[in-house]
Amino acid sequence: MFRIKSVISPTFLEAVVLVVAIIALLNVSIIKFGAVPHLPILFSILLLIFYGLVKKVSYKQLERGLVEGAGEGMAAVFLFFFIGILVSSWIMSGTIPTLIYAGFTLITPTFFFAIVFVVTAIVGISIGSSLTTVATVGVAFIGMATVLDLSLAITAGAIVSGAFFGDKMSPLSDTTNLASSIVGVDLFEHIRNMGWTTIPAFFLSLIFFGLLSPGVSLTDVDKIKLFQEGLLETGMIHWYTIIPLIVLFALTMLKMPALMTLAVSSGSAIAISFFHHSYGATEIFNILFGGFVSTTGIADIDALLTRGGMESMMFTVGLVLLALSMGGLLFTLGIVQCLLAKIESLLRKVSSVIAASALTAIGINVLIGEQYLSILLTGQAFGSQYEKVGLAPKNLSRVMEDAGTVVNPLVPWSVCGIFITKMLGVATLTYLPFAFFCLLSPILTVLFGYMGKTLTYREVEENTIV
Repeated sequence: MFRIKSVISPTFLEAVVLVVAIIALLNVSIIKFGAVPHLPILFSILLLIFYGLVKKVSYKQLERGLVEGAGEGMAAVFLFFFIGILVSSWIMSGTIPTLIYAGFTLITPTFFFAIVFVVTAIVGISIGSSLTTVATVGVAFIGMATVLDLSLAITAGAIVSGAFFGDKMSPLSDTTNLASSIVGVDLFEHIRNMGWTTIPAFFLSLIFFGLLSPGVSLTDVDKIKLFQEGLLETGMIHWYTIIPLIVLFALTMLKMPALMTLAVSSGSAIAISFFHHSYGATEIFNILFGGFVSTTGIADIDALLTRGGMESMMFTVGLVLLALSMGGLLFTLGIVQCLLAKIESLLRKVSSVIAASALTAIGINVLIGEQYLSILLTGQAFGSQYEKVGLAPKNLSRVMEDAGTVVNPLVPWSVCGIFITKMLGVATLTYLPFAFFCLLSPILTVLFGYMGKTLTYREVEENTIV
């Protein structure tokens, strides 16, 4: 995105007014009126086009900016399509149900909060969706905590922490794919690089939840048993269903491109599905496009397993293309360059660039309350700054997740914050102090930036992490 050249040089006041107007439009539409972000972004594009025309920029140049901006997201679009196929094929094969079932076997009478954190992390990685994890197994754990008279705030903090760890590190997650694609980093290289901050945050969170866990007996495990029995009744829980997962990891280790890795793993999952169910060709095509539909009769199980398919990714694809088109206009009209020029003198050191990009991602979450935009706009704005200080793009994609993806559930008026509060019945500010993983991730990414640790530089990207 930062390769798009500006055709005019707006004044600093004009740039600020336009950005404030766009933020206000997005903020009011999404937070006050509950609109999906697509429409306010589209209105913002119209505002930028109007400004460009007033400044005597030809419509052809504005259109070129739109197209160039959207073009930056085409790699992500294709990945999203294959992610949708992978999710539905992994449910067909039993891979995702088996992983979830295995997670529930970890429930023990002791270390309740720590176990909740681990299980929700496993489920989150398995399905690649933090909000689905919260709305299903998260609700079950809140019910158990209520019966056992345990802290709902800590329980909710453990659920949110685990769900967003899983979302962040899952190759099935749309935010993970978006962050890697927006800066041109291979998906699995991005996930590996996130491990430098994510793994310490995970184990620190696990320790905190372990220390906070009371010594109680789980006398009411009906909800967990119901989950396990429902999963067993699907007939998809078998040892061999983890083969598609093994294929995914093996191809990742062999550094096969993400798109091909997802395609091959999906193919193996479809083949595995015939071991326990004979799908017709029409059924397979319908599932791969429209998603898998679970019919166990257990609402929570069906909510977990009714998902996937190319069609399920259309919402994200539309949002990505619109946001990138808006970014293309912001660069074409010189607005981003104008704003960055004002703080250029402050962004000459690696540590300050990382801190500024992290604060930008956090700020967008707080001001707009939208997770995708925090990733998209931060990636668009800081790509050139990372290049100037010699940092490889995967450093930026890591910061975008550490300070963008996992911060959204901590904002009371954000999309994730509102949804989680509604599902769990625990206010955002109540569980916020206990969402340890979400709090630690941005802290660690900025801290490592100041220490100069775990960073990869462009000229030695293949070999060196400092």
